[in-house]
Amino acid sequence: MPSKPLPDSRWPRRLGNTGLPLPALGFGAFKIGRNQGTKYPVGFELPDDAAVDRLLNGVLDLGLTLIDTAPAYGLSEERIGRSIARRRDEFVLSTKVGETFDDGVSRYDYSAAAVRASLERSLQRLRTDVLDLVFIHSNGDDLTIQQQTDVVDVLQDFRRRGLIRAIGLSGKTVAGAELALEWADALMVEYHLHDRSHEAVIETAAGRGLSVVVKKALASGRLPAREAIAFVLRNPAVDCAVVGGLDLEHLRENACSARSVRSPENGDQM
Repeated sequence: MPSKPLPDSRWPRRLGNTGLPLPALGFGAFKIGRNQGTKYPVGFELPDDAAVDRLLNGVLDLGLTLIDTAPAYGLSEERIGRSIARRRDEFVLSTKVGETFDDGVSRYDYSAAAVRASLERSLQRLRTDVLDLVFIHSNGDDLTIQQQTDVVDVLQDFRRRGLIRAIGLSGKTVAGAELALEWADALMVEYHLHDRSHEAVIETAAGRGLSVVVKKALASGRLPAREAIAFVLRNPAVDCAVVGGLDLEHLRENACSARSVRSPENGDQM
């Protein structure tokens, strides 16, 4: 497939061919649902329902209008559905398939039956008729997942049926991301000052018209937010960086950092 010029940072970013606008900064909803088996340097308590309601509505008011969750994020999907389903037309909803987390243990299942059941549960928990974006939640064996399981076929079937708008891979390897270029609408990759291994495939993906969403832009809280956000968003091939957190004021500061890189006055989202 021929490449096209990289998107200018002034252009509004869109999710694949859906026309849905992507903000420069999205919200990762891990911490509202799970605090076991995390990679964060400091532990945290799960917020109560009232705090989650304030946080999620505050996130949308700040313009972090991509909400990224997963079945493996514990209570996250249910809490999103309960708190902001009434504002469904205000945000892009991203979830995942392949991983669940129960009793402190991650389990992975990419079979057709498991993926279908996962998608049906997500639709119910999130209280929506359509999932805007669904990523494969990789266990690290990106190639085997794509080549030897039914997960891509099931995602494509749900997309054809109008239950999903866009599909992609949240992988861990460059080779996996490169393979996903052949079928995905979007990639979710780790990319930050301490890990630039996906830089070339990020550029290739953008050139082919895929959306690029960056996870762990702050290296799971190990990098200064302002510097890390600026690094990621100055790459014109990146559409959106996902950040998490439970402190609305910190998220407000992150939103300001994003705006300093991509100003809405120049036509970009956020």
